[in-house]
Formats: sequence, C-alpha cells, structure tokens
Amino acid sequence: MSWFGKMIGGTIGFALGGPIGAVAGAAFGHTFVDKKEDEYLKAIPGGRSSLSSNEEAQLIFFTAAFSMLAKICKADGQISQKEVLAVETFMKQDLQLDATSQETAKNIFRQAIDSPERFEAFASQFYSVFRSQPNIIELMVDVLLRVSSADGQISQEEETMLLSATGIFHYSAANYTRLKSKYVKVTNKYYAVLKCDENASNEEIKKQYRTLVTEYHPDKIEAKGLPEEFIKFANDKFREIQEAYEHIKEDRGI
Repeated sequence: MSWFGKMIGGTIGFALGGPIGAVAGAAFGHTFVDKKEDEYLKAIPGGRSSLSSNEEAQLIFFTAAFSMLAKICKADGQISQKEVLAVETFMKQDLQLDATSQETAKNIFRQAIDSPERFEAFASQFYSVFRSQPNIIELMVDVLLRVSSADGQISQEEETMLLSATGIFHYSAANYTRLKSKYVKVTNKYYAVLKCDENASNEEIKKQYRTLVTEYHPDKIEAKGLPEEFIKFANDKFREIQEAYEHIKEDRGI
C-alpha cells in the first residue's frame, strides 16, 4: 500500500513534525504521534501502521509542493481565480491526479493557506529531507515556477518567494534564471532546459545532456522518494531534456 492509501486508511504511527506535519495532519484528519508513542504502538499486534522512509519522503514532497504553491498564490494578499485554475490545471494535466488525489491536494492547499507558518518554513523542512538530491530540488523549483507563471508573468511578490526558496535550497541564481526562461522569456528555452549557455561548445552541450538524462532517467527518479503522483511530471522533464537536445543539435548541425 502506498503512503496515500495508508493516509486515507487511518492514523499513521510515525513522527512528522514541523509545518508540513501540521498541514498533512489537518488535511488527512490525523494526529501524528510522537516517537515514544510510535514505538509503543509498533510493539502492539494490530497497532498503527507506519510509513517506510521512502513513503514518508513522498508524503513530504507532495505536502510541501501544494503548501508552497498555496503560499505563493497568496503572496500578494489574495488568491485569484486564475491562480486557482492554474493549480487545478497542474493537478489534472501535469500530474494527472485522479479525483481522490485532487481532493487531497486541494485540502493540503486550503490548510496551507490558513497556516500561520511562512513559506520559508515549508521550504526549509522540504530542503532538510531532500538536500542531498539536487534533481528532486530542481523538480520542486520547476513546479513552483510552472504554476507561478501560469498567467504569463510572475509578480514581484511571487518572485520574492521563489528567490527565497532558491536561497534555502542552495539552488544557483544561474540555474534559476535558466529554468525560469522555460516559462517567462529570458533566454532560449532549449538551452535553459539543458542548463547551458547559448555560447557553450558542442562538447559542453553533449556532456551536459548525458549528465541530465542520467540524473532524470525515470528508473532513477522513482527510487529517490518522488511521489507516484509526480512521476509523470518527472518523466515529462526527461522527455523535455531529450527534445531540447534534438532542437539544439538540429540548430547547430551537430
């Protein structure tokens, strides 16, 4: 049973603190037990089930994503209908969530909007779990940029939060600018996808392409704690890398 099924099924016997734990608990109607109670329950036949470390990471990614999106959408003091539609489109088209998963994501989104915690608190807890997985961090930045730019632009308030996230994630300004150009015109989007400058040599581009297709290969991504619901999004990125390389090869005559 996946983390999602366990969360739907009953209270989970493990400690998940911080703002992500509070939002997840409220969204699923659960109270996360402390570690002492958790050990006690595990020793009792029929006690509460627990999540594996990978399932816990998936829960954290899923909850963090929709919590941070909620805070970004509220950055200017109100949430517009366009922003709501952008999040719903992301759920349906990019993630292809089923009805139950969509409702869960919406519950997390609503709980995060009302949470007294700041955007930075969610970003920090997310980073504490995925700090050694730069490709997962980049996927999260991509998620935040994709929804933030859904109306064709990124507001100053949204940009401030996005830059705050890149600082917390130790995600370079150069990589942020390149990734942002996928959604808001800054530079050639194909070079942005490959995280290369337009004046890079053919050999540098080939080397970067080989690195990225290795990092974002579906088999490798699935083993790193990315929620099942986000696997399609990651796979789309893998295809995007391949398509960008093909465009650059054609343009350069490689």
